[in-house]
Amino acid sequence: MKNKIVLTTALFLVLGLSSVFAQEWSAAQKEVWNNVNNYWGLMAKGDINGFLDYFHSDYIGWDNNSPLPSTKEQSKKWIAYAYQGVKIPVYEINPVAIKIYGDVAFVDYYYAMAKESQDGKKSAESGRWTDILLKQGTKWVMIGDHGGSDKKE
Repeated sequence: MKNKIVLTTALFLVLGLSSVFAQEWSAAQKEVWNNVNNYWGLMAKGDINGFLDYFHSDYIGWDNNSPLPSTKEQSKKWIAYAYQGVKIPVYEINPVAIKIYGDVAFVDYYYAMAKESQDGKKSAESGRWTDILLKQGTKWVMIGDHGGSDKKE
């Protein structure tokens, strides 16, 4: 019952935030946001390698729960471990700000997702991220990020 309450609260919060942050985005901002949607979709489907294809080889990221930033290879190990057998049946991401400076973009957004473990345990998570992207050809790849869950540990 507690999980249902947490999940319901998180989803209502996200739906409410989406109207607060509704705004018109430029074509360039929409292109960047489409890439963020693409890699979130891959992660939700469990395609870890597809998700990591959006990470630049020199990526450095810093999750709120990590004492130090991590490289692409370090992140790959932790992401594979954390999401092994985990299903993400529903998620929402809502942009707050997208700033583009030539071939570099900063994307601030809020997320909420429902997760289900292999043993059937359900949980909800929400938080915020700042992704720093570099345009390579037609694709925006992550060169850095910072954020994570809002939960207090």
